[in-house]
Amino acid sequence: MAGENIIKVLLIEDNPGDVLLLQELFKEVTTVVVELMPVERLYEAVNYLTNETFDVILLDLSLPDSQGLQTFVIARNQAKATPIIVLTGINDETLATSAMQQGAQDYLVKGQVTGDLLVRSMRYAIERQRADNALRQSEERFRVALKNSPIFVYNQDKDLRYTWVYNPPSGLTVEKILGKQDLDIIPVEDAQHLIAIKRGVLTTGIGTREEVSITIKDTTRYYDLTVEPLRNETQEIVGVTCASIDISERQAALRDQQAALRERKLAEEKIREQAALLDVTTDAICVRDLNNQIIFWNKGAETLYGWQATEAWGKNASELLYDEPSPEIEAALLQAISKGKWQGELTKLTKTNKEVLVASRWTLVYDEQGKPKSILTVDTDITEKKHLEAQLFRAQRLESIGTLASGIAHDLNNILTPILAGAQLLPLKFPNADERTRHLLEILEINARRGADLVKQVLSFARGVEGKHITLQLRHIIVEIAKILKETFPKSIEISTNVPQDLWMVSGDSTQLHQVLMNLCVNARDAMSNGGTLSISAENMLIDANYARMNLEAKEGPYIVITVSDTGVGIPKEVLDRIFEPFFTTKDVGQGTGLGLSTVLGIVKSHGGFVNVYSEPESVTSFKVYLPAVGGMETRSPENLPSQTGHGELILVVDDEAAIQEITTTSLEAHNYKILVASDGIEAIALYAQNRDKISAVLMDIMLPSLDGLTAMRTLQKINPQVRIIASSGLMSDNKLSAVAAIGVNTFLSKPYTVNELLLSLQKVLSGAN
Repeated sequence: MAGENIIKVLLIEDNPGDVLLLQELFKEVTTVVVELMPVERLYEAVNYLTNETFDVILLDLSLPDSQGLQTFVIARNQAKATPIIVLTGINDETLATSAMQQGAQDYLVKGQVTGDLLVRSMRYAIERQRADNALRQSEERFRVALKNSPIFVYNQDKDLRYTWVYNPPSGLTVEKILGKQDLDIIPVEDAQHLIAIKRGVLTTGIGTREEVSITIKDTTRYYDLTVEPLRNETQEIVGVTCASIDISERQAALRDQQAALRERKLAEEKIREQAALLDVTTDAICVRDLNNQIIFWNKGAETLYGWQATEAWGKNASELLYDEPSPEIEAALLQAISKGKWQGELTKLTKTNKEVLVASRWTLVYDEQGKPKSILTVDTDITEKKHLEAQLFRAQRLESIGTLASGIAHDLNNILTPILAGAQLLPLKFPNADERTRHLLEILEINARRGADLVKQVLSFARGVEGKHITLQLRHIIVEIAKILKETFPKSIEISTNVPQDLWMVSGDSTQLHQVLMNLCVNARDAMSNGGTLSISAENMLIDANYARMNLEAKEGPYIVITVSDTGVGIPKEVLDRIFEPFFTTKDVGQGTGLGLSTVLGIVKSHGGFVNVYSEPESVTSFKVYLPAVGGMETRSPENLPSQTGHGELILVVDDEAAIQEITTTSLEAHNYKILVASDGIEAIALYAQNRDKISAVLMDIMLPSLDGLTAMRTLQKINPQVRIIASSGLMSDNKLSAVAAIGVNTFLSKPYTVNELLLSLQKVLSGAN
């Protein structure tokens, strides 16, 4: 790295907004200094990498001059020693996963990262790259060491067939050994002895070392054989790994005590060479005697815990790796000594007092007389794995919340449907009602409709679905909000609006934009506890290149600017920079969640716009919302299209909610339709079978008791393939729509629906339109 607290980063990203966001996120980090070099195109990055080195590369795979996985391959080939983290959108995670398979260290989803997460991911990527480089170097040292040593090393599977061979003894070749068993290579008696030793290791899972002899053509050779269990990633024993050293010369010199001693020392030296091979593994391997003193400490232990081998040797393992003795450690030690092994998860401390979670495996080691002499410990760092598991559990909880929200939304929609329909029928039932009553009914209808829209929005948010954008005129929303404010806000607050008749159109979700303005107006009200003036204005604005250069969130083109101003207490300068942070609030406990302005900002950005704030203490505060303008005509909602009355057609209404049955029947009968009512799918099929020649159309809820709506619809289609069906539900998800469309029903009516929407849907199916 460029320095202990400096990370030099090459950012390859063509979106100025994403570049600015990353720059701001890095500014929030206090633990490290990030030197960020942003470039927009891949060829610029290649030029930089030719002359400069970086600690890490942040790479967007979709660039003006390169797209997809090829972008990563080019960058990787140019900077093989530099870790690469892929930046991806929510819908590009499959591509990012492919990049990971090609060698990317990590990937991060745009919009879901923080400064600390970015820095942590970069540090992990740098460390993993270093570990990969060290592993390759260790493997090369391992290969060279074996090539120049007299050790015959090989692996055998559970059937004791040779699967890997290195440095075979004289007279044998790798080709002659691979795939064979001992009985195929050496005499039966010697082979059976070797098989018994290896089977014992496979059965017990405990390694062993023995001197064996092999006699071929009256010539006996002696070998120092070490056999250890071979395990896979899940610690299942899948074979044995063996190291064999020819010690025939030593055996021949046993008569000479001095010569025998020299041979013994040589064998011990070779054993230490074998122990050095353990440094190849990334696991932390430690051997301690029965007094808990460390007598072996490999490179993996140095990397994981930070203590060098010279620092660890002779130290008490508990004092070095634990904050304080615990019953858990004592129980593990007791089991290892009594049963020969123990495994589990432990929290240990590094040299810097950082806690790491490890999967620890302890094995009791015996001396030549079969007495316990030491404990072998193998630790695998699972800290990051546990962190990912926690994220998975969190995602599962969120999915459960989404499912709960869906169920609640269904029930709320069933409640709102008769309220909304009733609010529309009452003026027809009482045409001579006074103006106050008509006004109250109008408020009831508006708020019922708004409640239904909010339920849909909550459902969409829970399921991660964006709002539906249509071309709309903001003037209508502003007039509606002003009307609500005058009815509900204190009389001490004066409401004024200024919206030109030639205001341009925008593309957006009316419910979400309504929420934006209501949140801003509620904040303005709270800022004027002693009264004041709340102003809502809108204007057309053409943003040029000069303005766009001064505001990185803006782009050249036409915008609609909505200004919400108040004459309240103003916003202090130290608070102004934090008002859009989620859960930040200056209100008293219980009076605000801190989500209002963060919701405003999120909705406006999802519409391609931005927000500016101007405020001074005890002065006017203005929030300016900039939304991109679009051409074309305002999209008419079904509620604004004219409907027609029926001509005595018989309609079968199928719904398990009595209130919906009653209000739908009343609504349709008031518009010259005849009605049959069924409460579940079985009753609906029976009624249709009896009156199939009379029924013109069927309005059926998808979620029904006894027999669900989809099955009932399929049955009706078997009775009459030409049956005309309107499917209805309070849960308008993509899965529901796909399932309904798959059986040939193309008209869907979302609860709660208005009388006009119901009539228009009937006209649609009765006329044969899809």
